Amino acid sequence: MDEFEGITIAVIIPCYNEEIAIPSVVEDFRKALPSAHIYVYDNKSSDRTSEVAAKAGAIVDFEPFAGKGNVMRRMFSDIDADVYVLVDGDDTYDSTAAPGMVRLLLDSKLDMVNGVRVSTQKEAYRFGHRFGNVMLTQMVAIIFGRQFTDMLSGYRIFSRRFVKSFPALAQGFEIETELTVHALELRMKTAEMPTPYKERPDGSLSKLNTLRDGVRILRTIAALIKEERPVLFFGTLTALLALLSLGLAAPVVVEYWQTGLVPRFPTAILSASIMLLAFLSLACGLILDSVTRGRQELKRLAYLAIPAPSWPKAKQ
Repeated sequence: MDEFEGITIAVIIPCYNEEIAIPSVVEDFRKALPSAHIYVYDNKSSDRTSEVAAKAGAIVDFEPFAGKGNVMRRMFSDIDADVYVLVDGDDTYDSTAAPGMVRLLLDSKLDMVNGVRVSTQKEAYRFGHRFGNVMLTQMVAIIFGRQFTDMLSGYRIFSRRFVKSFPALAQGFEIETELTVHALELRMKTAEMPTPYKERPDGSLSKLNTLRDGVRILRTIAALIKEERPVLFFGTLTALLALLSLGLAAPVVVEYWQTGLVPRFPTAILSASIMLLAFLSLACGLILDSVTRGRQELKRLAYLAIPAPSWPKAKQ
């Protein structure tokens, strides 16, 4: 008898040119979660990804807009399930960890279980990726809250109410950052579980560019700070503008006290203008803080409209 009988589980796999790896991923997750529906969303692959995925037994669909964020937005909107298992299609994550992660989600009524990558293979988890992940994770932890140690993991389990309250605005690999901040902002119940992380199969190439995607993630973090922490964002800008204004005004004021004259009139005008910009920035932050609170309330209501994940009553 299947342990998860009565629970609809969807394994969702975003894919781009994973012809080599995707058959193993589909087969492994079919064995780990026999009752789950396996979905592969092909993101404009130029190889036979969709064909081999369908042959392996997956339900295949397509996303025409390039980028992992676009694929996940499509999957989250199209697929209905009680539990969602998100995994990359590169055959680097351990399928045998999935039942334990789903069990943890249901036992504790969580909204997300994050798979923390554990690997001793240097090629599987390169230093640049590891260092960037730690740096970006710590940055988000300082600003939004310390709840995750591997923010950029591609292996996660979600509740239905997480998925259906998630706006999914990112387009590329920065989607993981948005997922993390969504959980932190709504103060969802989450957990992490260590999972083995292995090297890609021979002939399979990574789509992640450390520098390019790192910059995009940094830009996403900055945008999320502006959207979710407007007082912090615009308050920092206010402080910088105010310091610049005072720095320009200092010699003008000193000279005025000494001579009673203001010979540097353009500098005085520039200083006053910058100070006005500083106060405008502060006003923007305060106004947007009210807007952000309203947005958070709407997301919270959408989240609360769906029951928490749990085992069927017969198994409780």
